[in-house]
Amino acid sequence: MSLAHDERLRLVDTMSSAGPDAPTLCGEWTVRDLAAHLVVRERRPDASVGILLPPLAGYTQSVQNGVATRPFDELLDDVRSGPPIWSPFKVLDPVANLGEMFVHHEDVRRGDGVATPRDLDPRLEKALWGLGGLMGRKAYRSAPVTVVWESPEFGTRSFGSRSRRVILRGPASELALHAFGRDAVALDFDGDEADVAAVKALDRSF
Repeated sequence: MSLAHDERLRLVDTMSSAGPDAPTLCGEWTVRDLAAHLVVRERRPDASVGILLPPLAGYTQSVQNGVATRPFDELLDDVRSGPPIWSPFKVLDPVANLGEMFVHHEDVRRGDGVATPRDLDPRLEKALWGLGGLMGRKAYRSAPVTVVWESPEFGTRSFGSRSRRVILRGPASELALHAFGRDAVALDFDGDEADVAAVKALDRSF
């Protein structure tokens, strides 16, 4: 099985333990709403396009609201079983869903806004270092400074070419979460106070 599959199973276990009404880091979404989002993403191609195309977001939200009314256990069963055979995500699951499952797992785990890092498999940390690097190019594209990642396992990585720098230090998994737009992360920020504040205030959504 892939790292994405393993993280999917852990996500579902955490969702089940948290319960449908628990908060997440996804705005006002509860765990039930997040589960419905994952089901729509993988099982409703007619509606999932609205996740990326704002003009269709209203339809996507309407479908997701309907899916969310299903019994919670059924939603978790659909998430657990993964993309159906006809879904484009079936073949792409090991690549396309690693970040999705990891980030949303942490969205549930850190729903109270507190950073509580896990002790992760080194293979997962390595994969997130690579994935985070790809996301970082977009996440920090409007930064007024060069954003530098420092990871004890994988070294450094820079985003931008400005003279002033802000350094983010921590595990690859925490750096990746920051690139995915999450603020409940266990990272050290080093730089001018105003520059650090600017990096923290960046819109890192996609």
